[in-house]
Amino acid sequence: MSTVDSAVPAGGVPPNPWLPRPFRVEERVAETGDTVTLCLRPEDGTAPPPFAPGQFNMVYRFGVGEVAVSISGDPARPEELRHTVRAAGKISESLAGAAPGETVGVRGPYGTGWPMERLAGRDVVVVAGGLGLPPLRPALLEILAHRERYGRLEVIYGARSPPDLVYYDEVQTWRRRSDLRIQVTVDAAGREWYGDVGLVTARLPDARFDPPRTGALLCGPEIMMRLTARALEQAGVPADRIFLSMERNMKCGIGSCGHCQFGQSFVCRDGPVFPYSALRDRLDRREI
Repeated sequence: MSTVDSAVPAGGVPPNPWLPRPFRVEERVAETGDTVTLCLRPEDGTAPPPFAPGQFNMVYRFGVGEVAVSISGDPARPEELRHTVRAAGKISESLAGAAPGETVGVRGPYGTGWPMERLAGRDVVVVAGGLGLPPLRPALLEILAHRERYGRLEVIYGARSPPDLVYYDEVQTWRRRSDLRIQVTVDAAGREWYGDVGLVTARLPDARFDPPRTGALLCGPEIMMRLTARALEQAGVPADRIFLSMERNMKCGIGSCGHCQFGQSFVCRDGPVFPYSALRDRLDRREI
């Protein structure tokens, strides 16, 4: 849930939901040619608020603007805030260029998270497309840290090409584990690529899970999520246990500006995570 709180503290002044908190860039890791991960720590030395897997922050580049970015760090280490950013516009380009020692502003966390409690005792299928892996990473780390709580874990990760794969070293570490199966595929590749080529939906038949007792987490381009959710439902996974992260047009983070309205919902306030059962009709309509 959002951390925006209407309660008035002892001093009598309500918190300002628009005021970013200064964070120092501790580390900058290049993931791909246009994508970096920033490790942030509060400049005042106090711990940032805990976050749930799937939530996001509004990250502010002073003098440029702010943008919604999913939290990609470990929920067990909330003091180390991580955001993976692709340079795709003026603000994200400026954020991606932030160097260690520089200051950025952060407000949040906001939004609904992945429903980890509903996945307990079930097989879990995680499907990520492109930059959809960073919002899913906290959920994966949560599952791997408490592996005994869950059934089989299947991960399918797709990108446009091998150079577009993020967290490459970590993905290789996951591949060596015996308690999960991960399939990595790309849309196109040269002879240097020995992995799968094709859409993530083509890898679903190879995944091992028991549909009636499975929960699924999806994040990526909307067309990928729509086709994947449809395929999972046809395979027998209940629509209310297929969850999608709909990060589109978020601008204020608190449901005030209306930019992210999606049918009757505001993505920043009511999402970004929604069950497929609530989105099926809207996803099939181009005008929404």
